[in-house]
Amino acid sequence: MVLTAPDSLEMVRERVLRSAQRSAVAGFYKLTFQAMSTTCRVHFRSINPRQAESFQEEVLDWVAEFEARYSRFIPDSLIGRINQAAGQHWVEIDAETETIFSLCQQMVFMSRNVFDPTALPLMRLWNWKARPPIIPDDDAIQAARELVGWRKVQRRPGAIFLPREGMSIDLGGIGKEYAVDRVLTMALHRGINNVLVDFGQDVRVHGEPPERGAWHVGLDDPKNPGHCWTGVAVNNHAVATSGDYLRHYVHDGRRYGHIIDPRNGYPVNNGTLAVSIISPHCTLAGILSTSAFVLGPEEGLKLIGLCPGTEGAIITETTCHQTRGFHAYTTS
Repeated sequence: MVLTAPDSLEMVRERVLRSAQRSAVAGFYKLTFQAMSTTCRVHFRSINPRQAESFQEEVLDWVAEFEARYSRFIPDSLIGRINQAAGQHWVEIDAETETIFSLCQQMVFMSRNVFDPTALPLMRLWNWKARPPIIPDDDAIQAARELVGWRKVQRRPGAIFLPREGMSIDLGGIGKEYAVDRVLTMALHRGINNVLVDFGQDVRVHGEPPERGAWHVGLDDPKNPGHCWTGVAVNNHAVATSGDYLRHYVHDGRRYGHIIDPRNGYPVNNGTLAVSIISPHCTLAGILSTSAFVLGPEEGLKLIGLCPGTEGAIITETTCHQTRGFHAYTTS
């Protein structure tokens, strides 16, 4: 079974390694690199320089292979080949991909279809980067919606099939978060117990940083990007934020964000600006932040409340809605 084309893997690995920057002070190591179209950081404590170097190499290799395998922007990635085979034939997948797709199934159910990895046809239709922006008509939206719906995906052990031509999968809503969880688990398996993993501001931590009792994570202010509206102090948790305040456009006086509601095919327009989630796992935190953003404050808080050990804050144009225990983590 060919999961990643060698040329693509080598291209991604070379790019990731070339971007890597490392530093170490008194046993505290910092690794920064570019992957999955974002800045990735791994900070950790180790008393063993060889262990630290080996772990950093493992992280870079694993993340490069992960991107080469699951990026929809690489035509011969596994995801690229699954999408190209839509309406034609089944595609073989490995055990880890089975795990990821099983997570997708669980998260689609948990989010009440707000999270949907097959929403790519709608995302392509609403191209927020186009200049000038083009607003699709109702017929185009309806046609794209016919290609969306995780329940339409066919799976069997070791294989997946998208039954209609034009269907496509995008793991952008779960892949980066899954990678954060995997890298943190890799650290723990090596005996590295004090670690922060941050891939594009999807964060998970374990243990403590030097000279502080908890890891401190700032939450960006959607009304004043680049500044924090608060910070949270966490130990063995993940923190993820979703919002469209950086990626949107205005057309004929109406604002259109990049987050699409797959249930109706339109960008979310419910007054929500950002949602931040604190949860035991980054995959769950990421799915909840986006799902609560789509659902809005009332339904979003209900969804967050269904998940044990999870807290959240939903910022709208007029107020900040928080779960009961969210304030226990805030630092300002």
